[in-house]
Amino acid sequence: MQFLKHIFFFGIFFIGFRGQSQITVHPMVFAGYEYQNSNFGEVGARFIFLKNDNVLYRVSGSALMGKVNSEFAVLPKIQGDILLNFEKNVDIQHSYYFLAGAEITPQFVAPKAGISLFGIIDFTGGYAFQLGNSQLNDRVMEGLNLNFTVNIPLVVFSKSKKNK
Repeated sequence: MQFLKHIFFFGIFFIGFRGQSQITVHPMVFAGYEYQNSNFGEVGARFIFLKNDNVLYRVSGSALMGKVNSEFAVLPKIQGDILLNFEKNVDIQHSYYFLAGAEITPQFVAPKAGISLFGIIDFTGGYAFQLGNSQLNDRVMEGLNLNFTVNIPLVVFSKSKKNK
């Protein structure tokens, strides 16, 4: 129940954030790998909120899927990130962002930091803290957290309108 309260307040925060003027939202899908005391594949959807390209806010929901203690497990995850790059008037310098964020599942919460290349490829690391006495297939999910993610903006699938 506490988990749902956090989701609710996180959602209210971003709905209020979206209400500000001139903020654009870009939807994405992503896939990746996560190590959290076991190996997981990850798939999900993500929204990027931005006013300019110096500071980006991302919120996402995904599913971690993998074998834990010889049993297949699916773990829902919600994540929030801030991407920062304050280089001005230099295009090649704007190809990377410093990333800070946190992810939460029913088993753990993990603050993280990393780098994002072009906003498409993310490398992050952090430390997961167990929530209560929760375990996944009799395994504690506390410890080192490593992520590799490839983001695909949905705009690449939209048809461009040509004026004839």
